[in-house]
Amino acid sequence: MRDKNREKREARRGRHARVRGKVFGTSEIPRLCVYRSLNHIYAQIIDDNAGRTLVSSSSLKAELPPVQAESKPEAETEGKSKGKGKGKTRPEGVKMRRSRAVGKAIAEAAVAAGIKKVAFDRGGNLYHGRVAALGDEARKGGLKF
Repeated sequence: MRDKNREKREARRGRHARVRGKVFGTSEIPRLCVYRSLNHIYAQIIDDNAGRTLVSSSSLKAELPPVQAESKPEAETEGKSKGKGKGKTRPEGVKMRRSRAVGKAIAEAAVAAGIKKVAFDRGGNLYHGRVAALGDEARKGGLKF
């Protein structure tokens, strides 16, 4: 009998091993490592030569921006469309807001620590959704990768 969740987990581990074979953090260009769990997202900047975590942030301790009210027109146009309805959109979910907050926090902490350039390690996940949201906010915050 197939265990789909086990197969997905093993496929992600394989992708992660493949990415880690190519992405290595040095003291000049450390590695921005992203781990995405079911409810939270974690990011840390690592110097692999020294084996040290330089900066870290997670959705457990990041401040979330306030939710926009449903009655505002901006909230209706945010997010992605769902279903076949033309023009119907939904506001951004909690997990996406957490990811954006972590990206912003990790960028602020990195810039404060004097880190401007990083190698992005997506942890075997696709650069899509929450991982992309974190990466985009980190770029907006001043990190280059």
